[in-house]
Amino acid sequence: MPPHHVDNEVGRLRTVLLHRPGKELKRLTPRNNADLLFDGIPWVARAQEEHDAFAQTLRDRDVEVLYLGDLLVEALDSDQARADVVRAAVHLPSVGPTLYDALREHLMGLPPDGLADVLIAGMARDELPVRAGLVAQMMDAHDFVISPLPNVLFTRDSSVWVQDQVATTQLALHARRRESSLTHAIYTYHPRFAGTGQLYGGSESEEAWLEGGDVLLLAPGVIAVGVGQRTTPAGAEAFAHSVFAQQVAHAVLAVPIAQERATMHLDTVCTMVDADAVVMYPAVADTLTAYVMTPGGSGVEVSGPEPFLPAAAKAMAIDALRVIDTGLDPVTAEREQWDDGNNTLALAPGLVVGYERNVETNARLEAAGIEVIRIAGSELGSGRGGPRCMSCPVLRDPIR
Repeated sequence: MPPHHVDNEVGRLRTVLLHRPGKELKRLTPRNNADLLFDGIPWVARAQEEHDAFAQTLRDRDVEVLYLGDLLVEALDSDQARADVVRAAVHLPSVGPTLYDALREHLMGLPPDGLADVLIAGMARDELPVRAGLVAQMMDAHDFVISPLPNVLFTRDSSVWVQDQVATTQLALHARRRESSLTHAIYTYHPRFAGTGQLYGGSESEEAWLEGGDVLLLAPGVIAVGVGQRTTPAGAEAFAHSVFAQQVAHAVLAVPIAQERATMHLDTVCTMVDADAVVMYPAVADTLTAYVMTPGGSGVEVSGPEPFLPAAAKAMAIDALRVIDTGLDPVTAEREQWDDGNNTLALAPGLVVGYERNVETNARLEAAGIEVIRIAGSELGSGRGGPRCMSCPVLRDPIR
């Protein structure tokens, strides 16, 4: 096995990328939390406690935990990495020509840890080292010169590993778009990932929208991609082109999902809990469809639409996918779907991490033979993400 390799959702998890929440969450206020995609104002100290417990749960199961912030600091030893991330963070139309030059010079002169802090936590006008130009003079003291990235907590979205290659995704919403510049810098310039093949995106990519929460590695060579609020049909097709060209997949199922906040990604309604089992929001189980893409000529062949569950089973070469519902009644199912009941992280076949508050879903998983490790998430969940959202697997064992 190479040091970085993922071709499924449930093989024993060996290495994972997390981000411990920090100062960026302290930037959230009632005036900006909606723009920054949070449903509430988290209690940051408690969110950190919950995240530390999540990370320790993984370590207790012999999972190597990498932190995005640490890797970024180490990657920023590269001058080219610094240039890439500063270019992504400072925009001439936003700050004006005078502040643009002064701010870029200041950022390029920061030590790696100082630069990483600004890139993740952002910078307000009253933190500017210089007040050059009209824009700086007219901004409110608490306006952001560089916006914070509170959603970097959800490391699943900005990169996806497929076998021993990585896709740096193209995030749809403005509040998150710059996250990809950080993951691209890590995978391009950190010594640990030297030589890693890159399937998608880049530091200044103009690829179509594709987010990692929409990507499920159903089985080796078989990928499902949700198409909805955050991933476009063009993004799913471009991703399929890339994985086919690199011969790391032979089937990609594009799965339309409702363009709503409650169902922003495919993994908000469906995640794998065993090699042949999913936990799924019952309101969509019978209505999800799939367009199946396979390699063909100079592009892709598309068939369908057809019902998702049978199409997935056929592509996976199994008789059927077992489905475990989120909740017994419609009200409970809707509540626990909103609370990320479907967003589980598999540590091994039949072993998952889930939020403790999803009592009914966890009970149904256990009744179906799935072991559930419960974690607290009352503050972490304010950004609309569960254990799967908060983790990017870097190394998993094959399914045996």
